[in-house]
Amino acid sequence: MTTETTKIDFYILPSADTSARLDFASKLTEKAWRLGHRVYLHCSDAAQRQDLDDRLWRFKGESFVPHSNLEDDPDGVIVMGLGDAPASHQDLLINLDLKVPEFFNRFARVAEVVVEDPVVRLAARESFRFYREQGYPLQDHKLQRL
Repeated sequence: MTTETTKIDFYILPSADTSARLDFASKLTEKAWRLGHRVYLHCSDAAQRQDLDDRLWRFKGESFVPHSNLEDDPDGVIVMGLGDAPASHQDLLINLDLKVPEFFNRFARVAEVVVEDPVVRLAARESFRFYREQGYPLQDHKLQRL
């Protein structure tokens, strides 16, 4: 991928609750999956990945979003990983870590999910600055409600 093709979207949520990031990531993943996209969810640590895994299983009452861990199913349609670059994913990266992963530019789209928590906001500002300085097209979406 080149800087001309990787599009970066910042989703700014009206909440200080860091768990709102995982809820929104679940919604975004479900929407992308229904539209036929492949999704890589980049988690910051094993605890966050487990929390996201639980949310995806119970996402909408009787339904769930099919997903797996990168180590278990590297070619899955929706995979969650911790640090390694996913070999076969290049469609949508949902970054839940507080720093930009080195392999982000392999993807057509990157989604950064931001809440009002000071640590998350600061990290998002640094990521925004990094992407802008590198010349990537940026779009921010200020959501009114979750």
